[in-house]
Amino acid sequence: MRLSNLFFTSLRDDPVEAEMASHRLLVRGGYVRQLGAGIYSLLPLGLRVHRRIEQVIREEIDAIGGQEMEMPVVHPAELWKESGRYAKIGPELVRFKDRGGRDMVLAMTHEEVVADLVRDLVSSYRQLPLIVYHFQTKFRDEPRARGGLIRVREFVMKDSYSIDADEAGLDRAYELHHAAYQRIFERLGLDTIAVGADVGIMGGSLAHEFMYLNPHGEDTLVLCDACGYAANQQIARVARPKPAAEEPLPVEEVETPGTDTIASLAAFLNIGTDRTAKAAFFVTGDGRLVTAIVRGDHEVNETKLVNAVKATGGLRPAQAEEIRAAGMEPGYGSPVGAHDTTVVVDELVMLSPNLVAGANRPGFHLRNVNAGRDFTPDLEVDITTAGAGDPCPQCGAAVRLANGIEVGNIFKLGTDFTVALDATYLDEGGARHHPIMGSYGIGLGRALACIVEAHHDDKGIAWPVSVAPYRAHLVSIGAHRDDAVRDAADGLHARLTDAGVDILYDDRDESPGVKLTDAELLGMPTIVTISPRSLAGGGAEVTDRASGERSVRPIADVEAELTGS
Repeated sequence: MRLSNLFFTSLRDDPVEAEMASHRLLVRGGYVRQLGAGIYSLLPLGLRVHRRIEQVIREEIDAIGGQEMEMPVVHPAELWKESGRYAKIGPELVRFKDRGGRDMVLAMTHEEVVADLVRDLVSSYRQLPLIVYHFQTKFRDEPRARGGLIRVREFVMKDSYSIDADEAGLDRAYELHHAAYQRIFERLGLDTIAVGADVGIMGGSLAHEFMYLNPHGEDTLVLCDACGYAANQQIARVARPKPAAEEPLPVEEVETPGTDTIASLAAFLNIGTDRTAKAAFFVTGDGRLVTAIVRGDHEVNETKLVNAVKATGGLRPAQAEEIRAAGMEPGYGSPVGAHDTTVVVDELVMLSPNLVAGANRPGFHLRNVNAGRDFTPDLEVDITTAGAGDPCPQCGAAVRLANGIEVGNIFKLGTDFTVALDATYLDEGGARHHPIMGSYGIGLGRALACIVEAHHDDKGIAWPVSVAPYRAHLVSIGAHRDDAVRDAADGLHARLTDAGVDILYDDRDESPGVKLTDAELLGMPTIVTISPRSLAGGGAEVTDRASGERSVRPIADVEAELTGS
């Protein structure tokens, strides 16, 4: 491809809204252009990278028995109503009516469609196991698109689905995908770690996310360097020492003016925050008031809380009037004497005696509050957020926190979708069962952006060979004035193209500075420069983009290296 013909423009300045290197460089290098919030066009260079990523994924999923297909991006809402997710998922799921007045949705994932196909096509155990997959557009109306391709609203995902007769089959499919993902990300040049994760809207019994560690990542990971424990902070547990036993003391009301935070309360009473009970108030999507109680030295983990109370539509912070209507006072609240609220108490609070809690009137607290004696929890469950330095739940060593970007996920769905859609098969004895499903996703655009995050310098991108849009970038310097340079560059480009080598040829009548700057920005693995000086030195100057190493070699040797001959 001649750069003079490429649908492409490079930019000298960073886009003002770009925070991440991948966003800056992909826009500046003419790989992508933004159409709207979280909606991007892939220009020819970007699409070539995207397709190379797709091919790596395709090869590895084919290798574990995957069968490629294609499913629609527009779904009848009836399928999502059958699964129950039509009501459970918020505005991220785009709902609309077609011209006939029928409810429709834009696909954000395809579990319902797969379960429907299984219902229609699978009738016998002899047809199982199966792995099917596709590359398809998804749309999720994200409230806050950011980071270029990192968090978008429209994107292409590889989603694969396993269908098995039993749990052992699901275990095998899950491990096959886990291993395939490790190979995929290694081939893409991404160093990832698999962490335990929340199942979220997917449901099921188990999930792992493949994370690329990056300071701009929106996910917080809890990691133990001693034993390898790794989990998303949304679900991470920590080992918490059991508090010393004490005799329960009588409740005592104390005046505590101006202490509407745990820190101010502990300072006023000259006690540790671990001697206090912290109340947080939320309202579920279906209108229930939830009062969450953790010890004052911890924070409420909203994901754990959502799962504990099965909060359809998630949680929002409760308003002051909603809290007061249940007999509690913002800033000085506790479940003591409260009503019309679901009280969820962290396991550690149940073990911690004689805590200071709110008295439910401004400027007053209660000493010696004991959960189970002074108020009755509706649920006792782990709802705390793991923090840096907390003990690892596996080995007890201190954990650390790191930010990560999710580039892939795998889920054990079980029978959630096949039961909901009544998809069944007959076993050897003629008994009817629901097939067991798994779901496995990789977002291609996000993977592309993370590859840039992992492979760039202050000059631009440095693509791994496996995904580079072109194997080499040929630059001619002075060709419009020097016939020898033009003939050498044109000839090398023609021979490499005839040999099937993907090469980008900068034949533009631009200054050497512009051409070489663009070559470093675009980031092909090898930059080949032909100029009067290189010809005088014996051939072409070859630069390894990643290392910056340069050498002048005979053009025939360069050609042989690039063609593999």
